[in-house]
Amino acid sequence: MNDMDIARKITLKPIVDIAKMVGLAPDQLELFGKYKAKLPLSLSRAGTVEDRKLILVSAISPTPAGEGKTTTSIGLSDALNLSGYQSIVVLREPSLGPVFGMKGGATGGGYAQVLPMEDINLHFTGDFSAIEKAHNLLSALIDNNIQSRKRSIGIDPRTVLWKRVIDMNDRALRHTIVGLGGNAGGMPRESGFDITAASEVMAILCLAEDLSDLKRRLGNIFIGYTFDKKPIYAHDLNAPGAMAALLKDAIKPNLVQTAGGFPAIIHGGPFANIAQGTNSVIATRTGLNLSEYVVTEAGFGFDLGAEKFLDIKCVSSGLSPRAAVLVATTRAIKYHGGVPLKDLQTPDVKGLINGLPNLDKHVENMLKFGLKPIVAINHFITDSEEEIAALQKHCDQLGIPFAVSRVWEKGGQGALELASLVAKIANTNHTKFKPLYKWDAPVQEKVETIAREIYGANAIDYTAQAKRDLSRIESLGLDKLPVCIAKTQKSLSDNPKLLGRPKNFVVTVRQIEIASGAGFLIPITGDIMRMPGLPETPAAENIDIDNDGTITGLF
Repeated sequence: MNDMDIARKITLKPIVDIAKMVGLAPDQLELFGKYKAKLPLSLSRAGTVEDRKLILVSAISPTPAGEGKTTTSIGLSDALNLSGYQSIVVLREPSLGPVFGMKGGATGGGYAQVLPMEDINLHFTGDFSAIEKAHNLLSALIDNNIQSRKRSIGIDPRTVLWKRVIDMNDRALRHTIVGLGGNAGGMPRESGFDITAASEVMAILCLAEDLSDLKRRLGNIFIGYTFDKKPIYAHDLNAPGAMAALLKDAIKPNLVQTAGGFPAIIHGGPFANIAQGTNSVIATRTGLNLSEYVVTEAGFGFDLGAEKFLDIKCVSSGLSPRAAVLVATTRAIKYHGGVPLKDLQTPDVKGLINGLPNLDKHVENMLKFGLKPIVAINHFITDSEEEIAALQKHCDQLGIPFAVSRVWEKGGQGALELASLVAKIANTNHTKFKPLYKWDAPVQEKVETIAREIYGANAIDYTAQAKRDLSRIESLGLDKLPVCIAKTQKSLSDNPKLLGRPKNFVVTVRQIEIASGAGFLIPITGDIMRMPGLPETPAAENIDIDNDGTITGLF
């Protein structure tokens, strides 16, 4: 059976019964049908989370073979529940772009899914739509002010950096001209679209502490300059109130369930190669206030999502993980060892060993933050005993706990060993993680620290544009913000073709974008784009719905 077949086989529990597992009464929920609900913001502020255990799940550098962070996170949380611990998995929401593009679904797999998977993969509770509308409202206000004669604040259209967004992969919208059609159409200028997951409003929603903080951050969005070089922010256009009003429901976390029948919270969805790659602070805190253990995932490899989770989200919110899981597959490790994609299902211990340096570098990076790492191999039926034994031996030599996870096939029952290791470390580790850098360090020092320490770069180069951006950032007084480096997820370097553990490479910073509302800077390396395109054969071509309303193709 595929993921969708398995999802349909499972009888869902009413969401009010799922809520009772964590002590919530029906009148505390805002119901979206029988199986989805919004949770009140008050739950993110109630009680203390100091004695709760936050578990971070990340992975080695992604490959076309897949790693399974989400699947492992869901299965691990179920396994903790089955082991007698109270656990909630807290995840990001899928973006329609990847769903209709490459993936076809992003809610885990097999018997380690979050349900109802069709709803979650599609419009869910409308959060992405609200974020899109709030973002585009600011776009409309900007162009309206440029057009206005009576209330213009003198925005120089040539300096406006704020684009529009849409939750779809559509390369034709990357670069556009707006304002055509004569005087009534506005002032013509160059612009474009980003995907909604790359919106600064998405990043803001996921870092905001509450509605008041949300409005403050929305007001701090940098737009551009006036003709006399005065910086313009969203609050200069009186935008934050209306934007926040559009987000009044989207800021509330969503409660669903796992295939094992346990609670799951899903909220927010910033990408990790161009944003912070993790669910909202509000969702994580809500989970910690409702449960003893919270399993959360940071997107792509540890060098991207997890680094940003720690250096940005955790420093901003005061959160600190008690344990960290590094997910890998034998297939992905072999791919980093030079084994062709078509041969990954064939046992190849030598190829596996050749790919281990990538895993080793991510383990080293986890230790740099003072985390207690555990390596989890997401098991596939084609894995050989010899390959698993080689991995076990290697982790033993590193002194790192190791477990085989069979959650796709067995759900929580397939991760009981992993859950035992995680609980043991989380229950005994009371030290806080160590950030990689201090926010008040110079921007170039922060970038260099990440590039050298996490990526393994020899040096960092800045284009002329990036140097001009640095000067602008300093003149605006924003140089004390943390950095959220935009980089390919496919390599530790900024070159997606360099697999394994690259050495002797230079990271080139092309430009540095300002996300002053979210509270970070975005140095852009390589060919990172905020608007992906569809592949030659989009997953959308396989998605369908019959006359009974049954959706197919989401797997």
